[in-house]
Amino acid sequence: VQLQAFGGGLVQSGGSLRLSCAASIHTSDFYLMGWFRQAPGKEREFVAAIMWGGGSTYYSDSVKGRFAISRDNAKNTGYLEMNSLKPEDTAVYYCAGSSVVWPPHRADTYDYWGQGTQVTVSS
Repeated sequence: VQLQAFGGGLVQSGGSLRLSCAASIHTSDFYLMGWFRQAPGKEREFVAAIMWGGGSTYYSDSVKGRFAISRDNAKNTGYLEMNSLKPEDTAVYYCAGSSVVWPPHRADTYDYWGQGTQVTVSS
C-alpha cells in the first residue's frame, strides 16, 4: 500500500485548503484513513479519520466544525477540506491508512503513511 498526500501550501488566516491522499491499495485490506499533523517541536497529533467503507468520520476538537474529511472510493482517494484556517494549523500533514478500524485517533492504529505535505497559515 502506498499513500501520497498533496495539496498543501501557504494560505492566509481564515483561508481554505483541500488536501488529497491517493492510495494504491487493495480495498479489501483498507478500512480506515486518517489525517495527522506535526508542527515543529511538537508531537504528531490526530486531525481526522474516516471509515473507508461506511463513511463514519472522527475529528479532533481543535478542527471540529472547520475541517471535513471525505473519500472517493472509486478513486481510492481521501480528502481533507480545511476551512477557517488559523496560524496554529501550520504543520506537516500526513495521511495514513489502516487495516483495522479502531481506535481512529491513535497513530499506532495505522499501518501505512504518506510522505506529508506542508500547510502554512500566515497571520
